[in-house]
Amino acid sequence: MSISLSSLILLPIWINMAQIQQGGPDEKEKTTALKDLLSRIDLDELMKKDEPPLDFPDTLEGFEYAFNEKGQLRHIKTGEPFVFNYREDLHRWNQKRYEALGEIITKYVYELLEKDCNLKKISIPVDATESEPKSFIYMSEDALTNPQKLMVLIHGSGVVRAGQWARRLIINEDLDSGTQIPFIKRAVDEGYGVIVLNPNENYIEVEKPKIHVQSSSDSSDEPAEKRERKDKVSKETKKRRDFYEKYRNPQREKEMMQLYIRENGSPEEHAIYVWDHFIAKSAAENVFFVAHSYGGLAFVELMIQREADVKNKVTAVALTDSVHNVWHQEAGKTIREWMRENCCNWVSSSEPLDTSVESMLPDCPRVSAGMCLMRDT
Repeated sequence: MSISLSSLILLPIWINMAQIQQGGPDEKEKTTALKDLLSRIDLDELMKKDEPPLDFPDTLEGFEYAFNEKGQLRHIKTGEPFVFNYREDLHRWNQKRYEALGEIITKYVYELLEKDCNLKKISIPVDATESEPKSFIYMSEDALTNPQKLMVLIHGSGVVRAGQWARRLIINEDLDSGTQIPFIKRAVDEGYGVIVLNPNENYIEVEKPKIHVQSSSDSSDEPAEKRERKDKVSKETKKRRDFYEKYRNPQREKEMMQLYIRENGSPEEHAIYVWDHFIAKSAAENVFFVAHSYGGLAFVELMIQREADVKNKVTAVALTDSVHNVWHQEAGKTIREWMRENCCNWVSSSEPLDTSVESMLPDCPRVSAGMCLMRDT
């Protein structure tokens, strides 16, 4: 059995507390003092000292995983499914590893959208300058010109991006379960144009610039010798501080800042932007939406903001475990009436497929999906 550094540090305190607690009432003060000491110890920081470096591969091959012919993620050498607890007792490190793999899978799904589904990547905002933050969506070649039918897909919240329903299902089940690819392929086969939204791509992250604090001696009238002594002390102080910080938090990650994408800073904004610049301009007589989880909320917000246009162009909406709320979103009576006629929400349920499920909200019908639906993480 391996013992971590943090356990070795805390062990004498725990033993001491156990011994004190066996004593009489006069030992309570010591117990309180020790508990206070323990409360001041940052266990997360101590645990980081035990971690291997947060340095992970940037390819599936580097992780020694690949998708097989069934779309299942398997280890290249053992053929086993993905193992989350790669290192025991290092949950944070395992989570970071999982997230790193997830980012690779996101790029892999993007490639499938382009190569297997023949979708085009469209940058937004459409009038973005070269230097400003950008996002993108995916569209079929005929998305704007198909005169009959257009299918629009909106995923839920969290880490998922365009083309995904649930990262967890992609990793633990297969591509068909966790991605939108089966929906896209069937829609194309049945003559639909397709637009795939990307509502969680709301900002880019860049490293925070380091703020240079000018020495107070730079602009003073102090003698040069005195300024040199001050500068030397300042440099030595900084060196000690940096050394301490490196010891205290050896796994410190870069400080990042978020630069939001113009008119696409939230899933709701994104849905409205794509409607205004693409869907509303499409030639399709009938537009159909499939929206999962928070995507349903984004659609309802779109309808609130563009009610007349949506009613005129959208034929039907399939929601899956939608988290919309017509009361909290203040959807008017005419919207609720339209939703009752044109929307259906398939929800996780043990009831047989399409069995009616009771709803407390006066909006669209709720029916059983006949299984547990995908989650967004």
